[in-house]
Amino acid sequence: MDRMLLNTSLAALLCAALPSLAADAAHWAPAPTAADKAWQLPAVPMPADNVSNPARIALGQALFFDPRMSGNGAMSCASCHNPSLGWSDGLKTAVGWGGQVLGRATPTVLNTAYNTQFMWDGRKKSLEDQALGPMKTPQEMNTDFTQSLARLKAVPLYVEMFEKAYPGEGVKEETIAKAIAAFERTVVVNDSPFDRWLAGDKKAMTAQQWRGFKVFTDAGKGNCAACHSAPNFTDNGFHNIGLAKQGDGEADPGRFAIRKVASMQGAFKTPGLRDIELTAPYFRNGSAATLKDVVEHYVRGGDDKTNLSTSMKPLTLSEQEKDDLVAFMKALTGKQKPLVVPQLPQ
Repeated sequence: MDRMLLNTSLAALLCAALPSLAADAAHWAPAPTAADKAWQLPAVPMPADNVSNPARIALGQALFFDPRMSGNGAMSCASCHNPSLGWSDGLKTAVGWGGQVLGRATPTVLNTAYNTQFMWDGRKKSLEDQALGPMKTPQEMNTDFTQSLARLKAVPLYVEMFEKAYPGEGVKEETIAKAIAAFERTVVVNDSPFDRWLAGDKKAMTAQQWRGFKVFTDAGKGNCAACHSAPNFTDNGFHNIGLAKQGDGEADPGRFAIRKVASMQGAFKTPGLRDIELTAPYFRNGSAATLKDVVEHYVRGGDDKTNLSTSMKPLTLSEQEKDDLVAFMKALTGKQKPLVVPQLPQ
């Protein structure tokens, strides 16, 4: 009799638990498929002549945060690429030398280590090349390298750090570029809920975020992966997505200024999307305040149809699918790691 009561009680408990277990399972994303694993990030690529090591990273971090690298000694790389603002600046478009408002938004440094094209128009081909770009632009940091190199060489600790990082190469533009690039290769997001889900964490991503991923990759729905492709959410290509012209003056030619091909008129580089939640406002002109605004832009198929990319077409998405898509993009936000601004050599 006691055994019958025990079995009955266990059965009752199991029946009571089943709905809860089912509800819990329904809340989480199903396991990733083999095809989904294509989105896993590989090891950070490094050029043979600038393989990162602690000395190079430390030097690059100091230079990245050092305002003495600008023409007026008051502006550093971190002035625009602020780690507290998703390694961007939170502005619609960048503010450069002398407070002048520039025409393009500040792109994030996050995961640029995986890119093959740099700057909105792709005029730089490596992180090393990119590192000096803002310094050599009068409207941005406006660096006088004769002056800046003299400043660095006058600081014994900097001279020591350069020698330790790049023995025998000296304090010069090339080693500055290499060191900053080495530091930027450490600014990587690979631990977002999406990344943890891909790695096998069954409770990393919700069912809604997974549905958004499916909208993102479905060519008949969001078709986002046509440009924001695996694994770094960029095809390293250039596309005119139909942004409405802002203000007076000539429209920004984008990639066309570098490559005189008709399809490149008004085309800009596809940005990566990890940590996208932290880098508002969006688009190269900062015209979208929220991720939902971004989705609505693509649902409309763009606004300015002049020279529109062939991949840009109006989308048919339900309100639920739009919300799911936004939820997925938020699943690309990594764990925020505390960063201590280095004490600069004096």
